[in-house]
Amino acid sequence: MARIELESVSKRYGDVHAVHDFSLAIDEGELVVLLGPSGCGKTTTLRMIAGFVPVTSGRIRLGGREVTNLPAHRRNTGLVFQGYALFPHLTAAENVAFGLEMRKLPDGVVREKVARALELVRLADLGDRLPRQLSGGQQQRVALARALVIEPDALLLDEPLSNLDAKLREEVRVEIRQLQRALGLTTLMVTHDQDEALAMADRLVVMSAGAIQQIGTQRELYEHPRNRFVAGFVGRTNFLRGQLIEPGVFRSDGGLTLRYDGRSAPSSAGAPGASPSGVRRALALRPERLALGVPADAARANRVAGTVEFASYLGSIIEYYVRLSSGETLRVHAPNTGAAGDRAWALGETVHVSWPVEVGLVLEDEHHPEEDHR
Repeated sequence: MARIELESVSKRYGDVHAVHDFSLAIDEGELVVLLGPSGCGKTTTLRMIAGFVPVTSGRIRLGGREVTNLPAHRRNTGLVFQGYALFPHLTAAENVAFGLEMRKLPDGVVREKVARALELVRLADLGDRLPRQLSGGQQQRVALARALVIEPDALLLDEPLSNLDAKLREEVRVEIRQLQRALGLTTLMVTHDQDEALAMADRLVVMSAGAIQQIGTQRELYEHPRNRFVAGFVGRTNFLRGQLIEPGVFRSDGGLTLRYDGRSAPSSAGAPGASPSGVRRALALRPERLALGVPADAARANRVAGTVEFASYLGSIIEYYVRLSSGETLRVHAPNTGAAGDRAWALGETVHVSWPVEVGLVLEDEHHPEEDHR
């Protein structure tokens, strides 16, 4: 396996920057996920690494070797496409063998490598079936085996699970992650599904409008998002817009005066708690860190009255939308423990939403155009 390095890589189509000044290093055996909405440049980035899209500027190296201007077939990368791209007239084994045959390997070597690849993805007994005779999950495994059989320096996955149903997605993502770890595959995966990214990645790269917003582990991005876009895309987040009136005190546009522990994202201007005149802010609150209760239940630093506007039973949690007295709305996730003391709140019922000061994070209230399409 090889280290993947991108140095100030950009891709322009006329005046449009599909990818802008993208720099990233992926270590040998690491699985990195490019996460972002449709049109953010993540698939273009992956295809530049594969050699299917030419680079406008910047450099790409695989295992220390400059490949920026090399054609795709000389890069030795294995690519799994979103739609699998299997040849419908070839059997599973023949699809897996295709790349080896293009390399003109001896028939005996091809058969041995194909058998081993199909066994890796648990399809050893299905090699003689055509794609139409396979389930979606099995077709996905054939595509994965075809990428692995050439013993690539890097594995590239372009939305590999998007065509599967929810239950099968969960099963296959575990299989891919286990296989990737067992083989020590240097892997770059593209997805817009945050749950998929959180479950699979060693590190995440959050993208918006062709640029990197933040790179880090799941915990780093979830607990310490650099800006509002990252906070909203990695996990679920409430945002109350407003301004800081003094360090540790936030006033929302609806007139709520709320306390927080002075934490601000690194991109915020000035020291933590500073509030330059005219700078718009947003207080970010994770739904699972808010609590619902009647006034006597909550002796917490922040407590706001509201009305239950919507409730959704999601199994492990119950999701409530609470319209606050200020007119603003908060989404609250209440754990569904099954305990006798669990309280289900009815639509129209008056409640109080409360939270401690340490769960709030103040971010600059910058706008990303892609938020309009989510």
